[in-house]
Amino acid sequence: MTIQDLDRIVEIEQRSFTLPWSRSSFHQELTNNPYARYIVMEHDGQIIGYCGMWLVMDEAHITNIAVLPEFRGKKLGEALMKQAMALAREEGTKTMTLEVRVSNIVAQSLYRKLGFLNGGIRKRYYSDNQEDALVMWVNL
Repeated sequence: MTIQDLDRIVEIEQRSFTLPWSRSSFHQELTNNPYARYIVMEHDGQIIGYCGMWLVMDEAHITNIAVLPEFRGKKLGEALMKQAMALAREEGTKTMTLEVRVSNIVAQSLYRKLGFLNGGIRKRYYSDNQEDALVMWVNL
């Protein structure tokens, strides 16, 4: 992901989440966070998805992952996660973690397919509706 990608990334973010990150948040990640790594997925030269993570010590923490709604259900999210996991491994991390809404069964199924296990619950994690987050982990 580059600064030039941000307009498209923000569009995908807004179409994907009830609490979307701002353009300035992504800009900060790309320019001022040495732990941040972001990758994009393209189709016919257009960005259709992205994944971000922080690499801290030997742990990767997924910050966000999204695919445009019209491209979902085609295993593209799985491909994006696999690429993020490979990048994290290349960078020397040993584990990966993420939070997912307890109601997001589709995402949880994908993460389980990739080897993630339940690690705990973060109570009232999401500020839009106070929904709990399921914390999931995988060894890389």
